[in-house]
Amino acid sequence: MKRLQPLILLLLTIFLGCKNSRSDKPEKALEKPKEAIITKPIVSFTFDDGNTSDIANFKFEEWNKMILTHLEKENLKAIFFVTGKNKSSKKGQFLLKSWNDNGHKIANHSYSHPNFNSEKNDSHLFENELRKTDGIISNLSNHIKLFRFPYLKEGRSQTKVDSIRDILSKYNYQNGYVTIDASDWYVDQRLIKRIKQIGLEKVEMDRFKNFYLEHILERANFYEELSYEMNGRHINHTLLLHHNLTSALFLGDLIKKFKKQGWEVIDADKAFEDEIFTKIPTSDFAGESLIYSMAKQSKKYDQILRYPAEDSRYEKNKMHTLGL
Repeated sequence: MKRLQPLILLLLTIFLGCKNSRSDKPEKALEKPKEAIITKPIVSFTFDDGNTSDIANFKFEEWNKMILTHLEKENLKAIFFVTGKNKSSKKGQFLLKSWNDNGHKIANHSYSHPNFNSEKNDSHLFENELRKTDGIISNLSNHIKLFRFPYLKEGRSQTKVDSIRDILSKYNYQNGYVTIDASDWYVDQRLIKRIKQIGLEKVEMDRFKNFYLEHILERANFYEELSYEMNGRHINHTLLLHHNLTSALFLGDLIKKFKKQGWEVIDADKAFEDEIFTKIPTSDFAGESLIYSMAKQSKKYDQILRYPAEDSRYEKNKMHTLGL
């Protein structure tokens, strides 16, 4: 027995050593997989209003189809925030059907596009505006309960903002926030004015297009950098464009430019799944884009924030200098 003791001790030492070494290294199957790191800025496309007029040399049905074709070629789905005032007419119904049948979501942008920062436009008017347009679009198969404020104005007083938010909740609507705001509408106005002055065939369309692309990307990069600094990640951005001639002419080039500059482009309804859209600014800082409101509320970025956030005054001199 005495002869066996050293051997038994040796075997116990080896066994215990192996056991300890195994416990120091957990099984690979128990390791949690690393989350995918998103390294690209992300953008989606949303459109406001819903014009049913012929523009310059373009029939309404033609330029509307041009926007839809750009989106179709890039396999993208947008959200169309429509005003209701002109949507009960034959052209209005055609417009809604064309977007709905192409798989784009249809959302609420009020009935007559009032500015809710105005004292005369109270919460009672807001409820009426919301309900009237909801009655027009709620039967569409791609209707979505998002509301976008005209001019991105949500009211100047805390009382009005809170009342309006209560009404949104009452009708199960959420704010269809913009995260990237720009002045495409102003470029559109200048382009149409030039076409009327000298004729479509004489307009230097490439110069208007280049200004448009540079302007949108410049604003997109501004809001992306600001958002990343506040949130520490790339959020799903919602870009505000309008249902207008510049979208009809230049949207395809804009989507390609975003991609070329390293942006990931996604469907707009998917963008709104980002938790950033649940971070509602307090009523004291409501209005403008979501990123603007968040930055204003933080009180850390006043030196780089301007009011109004986007306006023709910022682009007027640039376009004038360029002869646009």
